[in-house]
Amino acid sequence: MKTPVRILAALVFAGLLASAADTPVSCDSLASTALPHVTITSAKSVAAGEFSPPEGSRGPATAFKSLPAFCRVQASLTPAEDSDIRIEVWLPIAGWNNKLQSVGNGAWGGVIGYPALATALSQGYAAASTDTGHKGNDPTFITDHPEKLVDFAYRSVHEMTVAAKGIIAAYYGQGPKLSYFNGCSTGGRQAMVELQRYPADYDGVIAGDPVYDTSHIQGTQLWLWQIFHKDQSSNIPTEKLALLHAAVLAACDALDGVKDGVLEDPTRCGYDPALLQCKHDEATDCLTAAQVEAVKQSYVGPMNQKGQPVWPGREWGSEMGWLNHSGKEPSSYAAEMFRYVVFQNPDWDYRNFDFEWDVPQAEKTLKETMDSVNPDLRPYFEHGGKLIQYHGWNDPGVAPQGSVNYYRAVAAKMGGTIGDEYRLFMIPGMGHCGGGDGTSTFNMISALEQWVEDGQAPDSIPASRVRNGAVDRTRPLCPYPQVAAYKGSGSTDEAANFACRTP
Repeated sequence: MKTPVRILAALVFAGLLASAADTPVSCDSLASTALPHVTITSAKSVAAGEFSPPEGSRGPATAFKSLPAFCRVQASLTPAEDSDIRIEVWLPIAGWNNKLQSVGNGAWGGVIGYPALATALSQGYAAASTDTGHKGNDPTFITDHPEKLVDFAYRSVHEMTVAAKGIIAAYYGQGPKLSYFNGCSTGGRQAMVELQRYPADYDGVIAGDPVYDTSHIQGTQLWLWQIFHKDQSSNIPTEKLALLHAAVLAACDALDGVKDGVLEDPTRCGYDPALLQCKHDEATDCLTAAQVEAVKQSYVGPMNQKGQPVWPGREWGSEMGWLNHSGKEPSSYAAEMFRYVVFQNPDWDYRNFDFEWDVPQAEKTLKETMDSVNPDLRPYFEHGGKLIQYHGWNDPGVAPQGSVNYYRAVAAKMGGTIGDEYRLFMIPGMGHCGGGDGTSTFNMISALEQWVEDGQAPDSIPASRVRNGAVDRTRPLCPYPQVAAYKGSGSTDEAANFACRTP
């Protein structure tokens, strides 16, 4: 039986594509690639171990010495008249895994994420990063440039994604079979933006400690600073934060069955800070009445005039990170968000912040740009997309309970339950995107790959704690609402002695 001509032609074409994928075109030839509102500014091959990031880039130089040879493409994207979104796409010259991994930014962006690009490339990915449409990690680019704010808020990552897929197709003769996004903090917000605005861009997304509800998160950060600076008596020095932290651990550490300096589920703690109140004069081993009141408010979070919660407060056990948002100055990102975006006034003074009036104004101003609170992820899930969200329970600036609330809102939108498409991992002892006393070293991208590619949903994720360059504790990270429960025997520093269970 003869093979029909059209089938034979299709097989030949598929063979050519496969061959093209194995043997990419020359890197230099990508400079002439024509894509909508994309200008390739540079396309050059980089020999193995020869990449040097631009001066001032984050990350140790040693992180780039083990990189394989790759094609480095730099481009400028101009989807709007005032746009100049810079991106880099790194393409493995050999050993491409047929996938794209795009990486997120931090704070105001303004830089290419070279360390994250290097990590993705070393895993066989074609990798992409953007400067979000401006240079420098500050908000001055916003003044008189509304389109650049749109680029930063949501457009830059989508445009980068479309351009990266086009560049990959031009180089290998085919686009990526699967596409992943991986980000934390602002990168976590970017992940949420992609899910909500552009559900077809990615097959799998990792959203860490996402600053997704900007108006409430940044408003609460300024509110937190205010409650500790009503007067001198309410301000808490570092040594008293340590005193409070020790008292919280003494009261609540053993509630999870293991006394290890970490609260597995901080919501179970109910320590009363008034127990630390000074009996007479202020001293270093007690809190003033004003400090006790500020601490109590910090755990609860801001309320409206009706006594209803507006945004969650900090969690028990996070006290050692409070100085970042309760020190001499408030979070610079929070103050700048209100100064440059909400009020569009570079002279606005955070000392005049009024939560009752200013946060509603932020809600109106940021609703269409920065806030990414839509819980309807059905369009993303319907095409098979998977979402891993994670959040450190000790995050002092982005309330961990905010991620729990979003998870519950998605569940409600899905009819009350979440199926096999979304996992939330609340990480005991971890601060904002890392650090802390918990097991904050883990491989989310590997878990996402197994889920998307093999259908193995992550029932737990291995994690470790690294101190002085060595692993001194391992634990399983458990999908919310499960927690890691001690089995009752063996070392409490070994993951094998714990199991994920619903409290």
